[in-house]
Amino acid sequence: MRLKKKILSAATAAVVSVPLILGAPPAAEAIDLGKIGSIAEVIISGEQAKTQMRAAIKQLNETKAGQDAVFQNTVKDAGVDNNPIYTQRLDRIMANLTKGVAAVDPTINNLPYKYFVAADDSLNAFCTVGHVMAVNRGTFNILATEDEIAAVVGHEMGHGQKNHSVKSCEKKVDQQVAAGLLNAALGGDVLTSKLTEIALKHRGAHKDKKFETEADLLSIDYLVNTPYNIGATAAVMQKFVELENGAKKSQLQVLFNPSDHPGSDKRRDACAKKVSEYSGNHATAKDGVVSVNKKVFVKPAAAGNLSAAGRSYFVLGNLARAYHNGENKKPATVQNGTVMLGNQPIITPVEGDEDAQTLADRLNSIK
Repeated sequence: MRLKKKILSAATAAVVSVPLILGAPPAAEAIDLGKIGSIAEVIISGEQAKTQMRAAIKQLNETKAGQDAVFQNTVKDAGVDNNPIYTQRLDRIMANLTKGVAAVDPTINNLPYKYFVAADDSLNAFCTVGHVMAVNRGTFNILATEDEIAAVVGHEMGHGQKNHSVKSCEKKVDQQVAAGLLNAALGGDVLTSKLTEIALKHRGAHKDKKFETEADLLSIDYLVNTPYNIGATAAVMQKFVELENGAKKSQLQVLFNPSDHPGSDKRRDACAKKVSEYSGNHATAKDGVVSVNKKVFVKPAAAGNLSAAGRSYFVLGNLARAYHNGENKKPATVQNGTVMLGNQPIITPVEGDEDAQTLADRLNSIK
């Protein structure tokens, strides 16, 4: 990367001095036009530097060479877990979600994601510039199902597809240029390394509440076009609520800290609302109760690593697919212990649930 060199050693002084120049000068003193000119030159140089930095970020974000540079730095920064069980699951999830994203946003094919399992035991994932993504090994251990992990990955791909990390990185670069901490005179590999460092510190765009909500909802759009349950994103948000309120809060990394995110309960409810809309508003889930056409269908029991409320969002996801695909026009039946609505599985009762036939009969009476 060859960039035109601009030295901005006076940028900090210029920023401090500008308000004084713009204020009314003392009556007995003439305005120093030479000083104004020199400060203007520094400001113009700063704007030129910002433009050059943005061009450099664009190369990191949109080219294979840039992606490789970011990937190498990210791997070095985060560490890699080569556990084959984790990597095989992530490979499968990425294959499914790449198709799911492409159905909504074909630009993913311009620069497919590079990804890895990060050596971190917390529940987290991140996507930085250049479509470089990592999923912490803790995510595989804490979340109960592959559907939930896919929801987390889909969320991060939402950040990537909408360039949220790029926007955060550009904002930080602009701040550092204005403060005289970053200038184009660095040039070449040094500048690339510096910009990558900034990107790593702002990976995932997890400081902007608007970005987080948008990524949540995009995750559902992507899951629609995969084999995964579209209620999984709401179930993950429910898991965050439970971890935030319980003794396992330490399992949430700082990037999922509610202080810089919308509340997990609000994010969960927004996701559940979108899934309900996908059903044509026939199915809803609230406080662990799943309703169909405003009549109670089931209040699932907790099972495995899923709470009762978390499991309710999976039932909601199944009902949403059934209604969206017209399976509700067929009768609810029981097949091998699973309640089916047409060809769509809805719920497989476990200990604490009502039996499958009771649920199927109820569904037929309210659907």
